[in-house]
Amino acid sequence: MEHGEKHITVVDEDGNEQLCEVLFTFESEEFGKSYVLYYPIGAEEDDNEEIEIHASSFIPGEDGQAGELQPIETEEEWDMIEEMLNTFLGEEEEDEE
Repeated sequence: MEHGEKHITVVDEDGNEQLCEVLFTFESEEFGKSYVLYYPIGAEEDDNEEIEIHASSFIPGEDGQAGELQPIETEEEWDMIEEMLNTFLGEEEEDEE
């Protein structure tokens, strides 16, 4: 995946491909990684009108090659990602008002 792409294809552990929409990407100097938050296209909202958002770190590809998604490895990374998501969602709500 590349920074700025709007869609990515994610392959699950069973080898199934799923097209996902990128919510946003960011880099963390603290962890020295890039991160992407995304959700499956066509995902159904649950009873609370929420869609499950996924997060991964990624290694950008070189020379136009697709990058590689990596799992989030530590609780500290999850805490930082949650904080970034809350900030992003807060800004989205302000824009709608």
